[in-house]
Amino acid sequence: MLNTSTTIIEPFSRLTNVQLYAILKLRSDVFVVEQSCVYPDLDDKDLHADTHHLLCYQGEVMVGYARCLAPDLSFADAASIGRVVVAGEARGYGLATAIMQTAIATCHAQWPKKHIVIGAQTYLQDFYTRLGFSPISPAYDEDGIMHIDMRLGQKNSA
Repeated sequence: MLNTSTTIIEPFSRLTNVQLYAILKLRSDVFVVEQSCVYPDLDDKDLHADTHHLLCYQGEVMVGYARCLAPDLSFADAASIGRVVVAGEARGYGLATAIMQTAIATCHAQWPKKHIVIGAQTYLQDFYTRLGFSPISPAYDEDGIMHIDMRLGQKNSA
């Protein structure tokens, strides 16, 4: 059973070398190795001053991650959440939901008048639908994995 986790939200400039290494290792372990997908993970969006990195720890071990991207970095006139990942040993305990809820709240706090759009792997469409996202594109192949663009149902009214 997964114990309580800790989430840290930082811009790239405040990440330590150890945190950055853990982020890149977790993303590589899941997206490249586990999913057998060779793709350009380092896309310069991590470096953007307005990108917010969500690091989720179980004790001293990073077990989850997501990044919140400013409007226009991935989607025109919309904030985005991407690179959502949970380590294999930490799955099945609701961590992905908690990470996404924190990421959504972060996007609403940073860009309150903007929609949130994601490029979701199609096999996770039901998961994102339960969080309030709806499809806005047909399915498409990205790096050998089927994806679909989805938008959160409502903009923050604040």
